Amino acid sequence: MDLALSPEDRAFQDEVRAFLRDNLTPDLRQAGARTGGVFAEFDIGMRWHRVLARRGWSATTWPREFGGPGWTATQRYIFARECTAVDAPRVFNMGVRMVGPVVMKFGTAAQKAKYLPGIAAGDIVFCQGYSEPGSGSDLASLKTRAESDGDDYVINGTKIWTTFAHHANHMFCLVRTAAGSKPQEGITFLLIDSMQTPGLTVKPIITLAGDHEVNQVFFDNVRVPKSNRIGQENDGWTVAKYLLEFERGGEAYTPNLYARLEDVRRIAREERADGGARLIETSDFAERLAATEIEIQALEMIELQVLSDLSRGRNPGAASSAMKIRGSETVQKLDGLGVEALAYYATPLEPEARTLGWNEPTVTPEYGITAVPLYLNNRAATIYAGSNEVQRNIIAKAVLGL
Repeated sequence: MDLALSPEDRAFQDEVRAFLRDNLTPDLRQAGARTGGVFAEFDIGMRWHRVLARRGWSATTWPREFGGPGWTATQRYIFARECTAVDAPRVFNMGVRMVGPVVMKFGTAAQKAKYLPGIAAGDIVFCQGYSEPGSGSDLASLKTRAESDGDDYVINGTKIWTTFAHHANHMFCLVRTAAGSKPQEGITFLLIDSMQTPGLTVKPIITLAGDHEVNQVFFDNVRVPKSNRIGQENDGWTVAKYLLEFERGGEAYTPNLYARLEDVRRIAREERADGGARLIETSDFAERLAATEIEIQALEMIELQVLSDLSRGRNPGAASSAMKIRGSETVQKLDGLGVEALAYYATPLEPEARTLGWNEPTVTPEYGITAVPLYLNNRAATIYAGSNEVQRNIIAKAVLGL
């Protein structure tokens, strides 16, 4: 694989840098740097989404025919690296990243016209209704039911760990429409057009870091038109598997990992070891940091190949599972190193220090205020999007034939 940038790619890199210089305001950059979770604060993320949308860059993986920029895999990677390098806010992107490609592949012409422009513009914001209490990583065991009633489905049940359900205005979800001989049978993929639909209730779940990112969603006779079904009734598992490939491998992991690596280096350059030397200069810590950087570089090779396949219209398949495993476990290693480097400065609980505009003194130095929130938040990284144990089973079956 030739990793050297072509003259065209270098020109694109310069274009991206100029765009970020002109459009990424200091407050947006500050908010990006202070993000202690997977995504920036919702309002901040949406501000940045709309800036990108005006340039036609909000749906970086989409082809031109559906409102995307039609970038190559290399261009998408360049864009991601440049954005993370300057702390651009991480946008809540389940519409762009997950349900958008599903609508492109399985949706009707009317559904494509209805949803895709709004997703790209930031007017339609989807949350994901997959996980359920008691199901763990066994997504096919879902129990939320949808009964047929004329032109509608009537939904009853509950979904959990629904990220930003309190901000989203739409939801895509899996429901059980029939009993089958296998749990994967009888599942249907639906789009809900309003989180204010009668009978739909969102209740917050506060994370270990003290943030309100996730929720539990309850359905009490929620009516959804059958015209909002994606694909055929009882064939939702086919749609769900396609979506999960994009969730696990549809965008680059390593730009964020390289940014986290620099965060840890910044802490280690400031903090001192027991002997008085700066932590970055001690052989034990420096060796572990270097070993983690090598893991990131190895993952980058897989990632670039997957992105290249995606640009040719190929699904990532089991490679997305490998990326998910390595990406999530590597970010947890970096988080652990960051907390270790902070030492006793990791102890204070100062969530207000991560709010936009906060300028009061803090106990924890500025360079370390996101270390513990990220450590706590990313404990879930090896669980969400299918636990890593499930990913290993996928690889064993699809790659090794076991």
